[in-house]
Amino acid sequence: MNATTQARYKVGGMDCASCATKIDTAVRRMPGVEDVSVSVASGTMTVKHDGTGDLGAIEKKVVGLGYSLRALGQKAGEDARRRGVEGLPPSALPGISPSRGEIGKTHDHHHHHDHDGGQDHSHHDHRTTEIEDLHGHDHGPMDGPWWKSAKGRLTILVGIALAVAYGIGHLVPAYDAYIFTAAMLIGLVPIARRAIMAALAGTPFSIEMLMTIAAVGAVVINASEEAAAVVFLFLIGELLEGVAAGKARQSIQSLTALVPKNALLEENGQTREVPADRLAVGAIILVRPGDRISADGVIIAGESAIDEAPVTGESTPVSKGIDDTVFAGTINGDAALRVRVTAAAEDNTIARVVRLVEEAQESKAPTERFIDRFSRYYTPGVVAVAALVAILPPLVGGASWSEWVYKGLAILLIGCPCALVISTPAAIAASLSSGARRGLLMKGGAVLETLGKITAVALDKTGTLTAGRPQVTDVIAFGRNAEDVLRFAAALETGSSHPLAVAILAKAADDEVEIPAATDARALGGKGVTAMVEGQEVFFGSPKAAAERVSLPMAHGRRITGLNDEGKTVSVLVVGGVLAGAIAMRDEPRPDARAGLKALTDAGIRTVMLTGDNARTATAIGKDLGIEVRAELMPEDKSRIVGELKSEGYVVGKVGDGINDAPALAAADVGIAMGGGTDVALETADAAALHGRVGDIAAMIALSKRTMRNIYQNISIALGLKAVFLVTTILGITGLWPAILADTGATVLVTINALRLLRVRN
Repeated sequence: MNATTQARYKVGGMDCASCATKIDTAVRRMPGVEDVSVSVASGTMTVKHDGTGDLGAIEKKVVGLGYSLRALGQKAGEDARRRGVEGLPPSALPGISPSRGEIGKTHDHHHHHDHDGGQDHSHHDHRTTEIEDLHGHDHGPMDGPWWKSAKGRLTILVGIALAVAYGIGHLVPAYDAYIFTAAMLIGLVPIARRAIMAALAGTPFSIEMLMTIAAVGAVVINASEEAAAVVFLFLIGELLEGVAAGKARQSIQSLTALVPKNALLEENGQTREVPADRLAVGAIILVRPGDRISADGVIIAGESAIDEAPVTGESTPVSKGIDDTVFAGTINGDAALRVRVTAAAEDNTIARVVRLVEEAQESKAPTERFIDRFSRYYTPGVVAVAALVAILPPLVGGASWSEWVYKGLAILLIGCPCALVISTPAAIAASLSSGARRGLLMKGGAVLETLGKITAVALDKTGTLTAGRPQVTDVIAFGRNAEDVLRFAAALETGSSHPLAVAILAKAADDEVEIPAATDARALGGKGVTAMVEGQEVFFGSPKAAAERVSLPMAHGRRITGLNDEGKTVSVLVVGGVLAGAIAMRDEPRPDARAGLKALTDAGIRTVMLTGDNARTATAIGKDLGIEVRAELMPEDKSRIVGELKSEGYVVGKVGDGINDAPALAAADVGIAMGGGTDVALETADAAALHGRVGDIAAMIALSKRTMRNIYQNISIALGLKAVFLVTTILGITGLWPAILADTGATVLVTINALRLLRVRN
């Protein structure tokens, strides 16, 4: 049995949904191909194959349709030549550009697959060979100014030819039909060539074919001037689609520009500038004040405020010090940092976000799949209607052939499905890009669409609703003042990495308390810690253990019990055999948790906390936040409760850390991971809130609802315009010019409407 492998390509000139459909249909018919995923938004194609097919033939098939192709991966030209593209001319295999890392990396295929026939396909997934357009088609990459692209140049040429034909036609009216036909052919020949290639590849009803039939038919009925104008307007429409698609594509790719090109590498006590994409994991880099950080890493020296807004959208700089994580593309504040690199350039946070968003754009939403299926029947149906309009009135009613053939050709143009087919993917692509720039990562159109249907959200407590680390909430003085209580406790906890010790030391640092030295420190298993401080024996531990050493007055006992009822952990301090005080700690709710939950409930969404923590602590946090609580749960219990909510008719979103909550995340309709750009946050669940803010869950749902409204608007625009012009054409009010304007206009309107989703709403 052959193993399924994958090849991923960047496709140049793929600017509309009909382009993607043609490529999909052609490649899917090739031997050995198991699945094809084509994304207009990211300009990519992913081919899953069993290893028996000829990738060279697949590539030539796409090139034959009029698109340029660049395989994304590691290997270069020799692999491509061995692969079977020897038939391409030398110009089709130019110098190989350095790989930037495989954007759509899925598997490691450096090993060899012994497929039937002994052919080695292991290199298929790691190439960076550019396969240029062999036929001079007007499809080309839309990078740079539009007028420098092949499509832009062709449009300008046809426009000039049309203007010249118009001038000469007025001077020599007898030959104007031939002159306009010649001007039309300049633009129509490339269109007709693409139409024929698409038909041979399995897409007979392409927009190019409809355009070709309409233009040739117009010439036959002596409407060559309109035919030339229609071809010119069609090219303008394609050009506008290309520009709009490029804008949408750049919105997420612009994230990659945030990472600086160079880094200051420290080696052997020396600092030198090196390309950032060559930094190895474990390398030490120096980040000067005001510089962008060039790689994901961990701070090993220095403290500074980091501006993470370019990556996460966080409005205020975050103070970070030793052992804190920093992300590539963020901006260092006012102090130099030494950072140990933890991820290579192709695997840093920004690269992974871009990769995951591009892969998500290839995942079709249910609405998009429906529109795709609908369009397969819609276009042939339009052709049939156009044929009936052109033929029946003259045959049955003796009407004028030229008049009704003209109307049939206009209907053919009106029926072009571009605007309808792109209505959904354009909106989804813009929404995914907009979300990613705000730290809201959604893995595909299906996830994006389902988010808007959520009616119940189950949230983990620790690390989701709370910060995930204890904080000192109360310092209580019994026999000494509060500063002494904190001072002695911090002395005993110095050097400990226990979460409670870390909380006490952080509180002491915040209060700028001078911590005395401790000697003869001993840990008492399950009870606490003791040491000599300032010549006195000091004990710090549980109330029960403290009661074995000193008498706890009833009033103090009630105070401690009250703190416990609030979900707080209380440790008691005894100094020199005398009760000195107590410190209460709790894993506090995130600053935005209450507002985030309120946003969900205001949207009519039920919220419930699912936690493995004890009921007393969970209830206290739940009461504070105003959320239903289910506590003392095992992972399987969380999954069971999610199932119960679904059986009650709720569409359930589960929010957690992506590890302990894995069963529940998988059981939910949408699993949402909370995290700050970690592997788990990015790769475990269906969606991730990279900021770790509870409010981002409501923001995701709101973005989904905006997207679905946008999609319905787009579908209404596409079908509405076509319906209006269909009626006016049959009534003889409009003709070929308005027909092509209706199609082009609808496509541009739909795309512009979708691009509105790129605007960030707070």
